[in-house]
Amino acid sequence: MLIGNDSRGEDNARADSIMILQLDGPANKPKLISFMRDTYVSIPGAGDNKINASYAYGGADLVRQTISENFGIDSKYYMTLNFETFEKVIDTLFSNGVDIDAEKNMSKNLEVPIEKGPQKMDGLTLLQYARFRMDEEGDFGRVRRQQQVISAIFSELKNPISILKLPYAAGKAMGYSANDVPLSFLAKNSFSIMKGASGVDRLSVPAEDTWSYGQSFDGASVLLFDQQANQQAIQNFLAK
Repeated sequence: MLIGNDSRGEDNARADSIMILQLDGPANKPKLISFMRDTYVSIPGAGDNKINASYAYGGADLVRQTISENFGIDSKYYMTLNFETFEKVIDTLFSNGVDIDAEKNMSKNLEVPIEKGPQKMDGLTLLQYARFRMDEEGDFGRVRRQQQVISAIFSELKNPISILKLPYAAGKAMGYSANDVPLSFLAKNSFSIMKGASGVDRLSVPAEDTWSYGQSFDGASVLLFDQQANQQAIQNFLAK
């Protein structure tokens, strides 16, 4: 389970992104599931709320419980990355940047403006691209771009220099982040990680045609979803 949080020193940050990365499944290649942060779920011990609130209420353990109870996914390990850590790991692993074909021009509320088209992004720019949601698509477009970023990172592993740097970058990420991932897990799944250079299978949750807009108890806009349909979609996706 990968959690990107918006922490800038505070303890009760919400999860900016929540993903499940499968490395050791039947396909022997990376599979990525992204959860829309406005998905309205039942949070154990805290009631109904947006899924990203589970991190503020109980950290990674509660996010893991929430995903398990609502979607039937039992994640073995977790890693949380804040903005600063993400930048450092990207710049350590890919000193020449990451190849990304930016979808559009972006500048609103960003630290650095981004122009449409193919380019190499450093850690800061890649983070801005992954977080941008100040357009008509909102979180839908942002989740798609976050998946694009993860796929691009895996694709960069085709470079032998990046592969050589991987153990060092992984160790640096472990040191900067809260996690319970053993290095033995990464070593065991190194083949699957390398296969990710040729593509990462992706799924967004709630799945297409399984959700509708609604309102929470406090009037906030949320995504209401068909639990059974989404659990089935996830099972089908991971089983391929």
